[in-house]
Amino acid sequence: MLEMQKKLTNLFYAVLSLPATAMGFALSIQISALSWIMTTQYGLDLHEIGIVWAAGPLAGIIGQPIVGLISDNVWFWGGRRRPFIFIGATLAALMLLALPNLGAISSFFGIGSIVFVATVVALTLDLAINISFNPTRSIIADVTPEGTTRTMGYTWMQTISGTFGVLAYAIGAYFGNFVLIYFGVGLVFVFSIIPMLFIKEKRVLNTAEENKIDQETGRDKTDWNQFMKVLFAHSFSWIGVQTMFVYIIGYITQYLSPADDNETGQIIAISFLILNAVGAVLPATILEPVTEKIGRVKTHLMCVAVMSAAYFGIVFFGKTVTSLYILMSVAGIGWAAIVSLPFAIMSEKVAKSRMGFFMGIFNLSVVLPQLFVSLVLGYFINNAADKNLIFIISGTTLAISAVLWFLVKDSKAMKAELSQVGAGH
Repeated sequence: MLEMQKKLTNLFYAVLSLPATAMGFALSIQISALSWIMTTQYGLDLHEIGIVWAAGPLAGIIGQPIVGLISDNVWFWGGRRRPFIFIGATLAALMLLALPNLGAISSFFGIGSIVFVATVVALTLDLAINISFNPTRSIIADVTPEGTTRTMGYTWMQTISGTFGVLAYAIGAYFGNFVLIYFGVGLVFVFSIIPMLFIKEKRVLNTAEENKIDQETGRDKTDWNQFMKVLFAHSFSWIGVQTMFVYIIGYITQYLSPADDNETGQIIAISFLILNAVGAVLPATILEPVTEKIGRVKTHLMCVAVMSAAYFGIVFFGKTVTSLYILMSVAGIGWAAIVSLPFAIMSEKVAKSRMGFFMGIFNLSVVLPQLFVSLVLGYFINNAADKNLIFIISGTTLAISAVLWFLVKDSKAMKAELSQVGAGH
């Protein structure tokens, strides 16, 4: 084990964050480029785009719990999570290469339906991301102790990942989505493979003390009641987020009247760049110190409520490119929390020895909302005369999520640290 891991230095947190950053970058490419490619290159309407996007969540439902369960109970290539990160990164890089070449792939195999080819590529890409994403998040919980130290692991993850997410949208905005895709192929592969060579995994996840406590109490460490409440609250957040990600192109086309397809892609890229810039800066600099004072759950629900207000602001005031950008920066406060704090909250409500499995189950609170957005909401949004419906849905579901987070409690370890902080003052 390297000294940086023994001492839990900032360098270690940065290195530990890179595999998740790689998968986040691949997802950023998918978010930034997939709808744009489907619309501008192949002429698909919003409903057909929704079908293509549905492939990813289907892969997640199957892939993440299975990969998580297996990775909890195997050891090869010198690790538990490492092999799945290696495999998923390779597949993700190959599928990113396929994205701008869907027409050529369709012609080569003699397949007449571009929707079918796009769906297969999206399915494989998302399956690859899911193969890796679960282990990249699980390993953070594996190698960090409970409490604020683990929060630091996940906030660092989002800070590094979010920073590169900003880079992804900046490249897309100023150099185009095709440059973004080809740049991402190399980054995804390198950031996934190299860092894992410097991280030592634990062969046994539960410590002897944890095992002793479980045996004495005759119970499993998983708090199923709280775990399910986290899933339910988080799922409504993702309905709101995914609705915006997939269908914002319809809102931009109707209300901002871009001159051409390139300008449409640029507005999307800059909007997501701003969202991710705020999401990258806040976790380590603002959210982590706030959680140390009021706890993770209160911090998170307030951020989600702010994001809901920002989306309703777009409904009423987002009729210019400038106002859209400003309100997306406000929405970034919620995005910063959604992609960092729930992982830390959830990880302390489940048995550590089964972290991969529960991380996979937790993923259902993301992929099931994605399916709902693609297969159900897509039909109504596509047929709605007023595309304001996109942000009305997003704002409403995020508001519901904020209310549901009131039912979730911080872990005992977190409460103990908050008590110590209070006693210190």
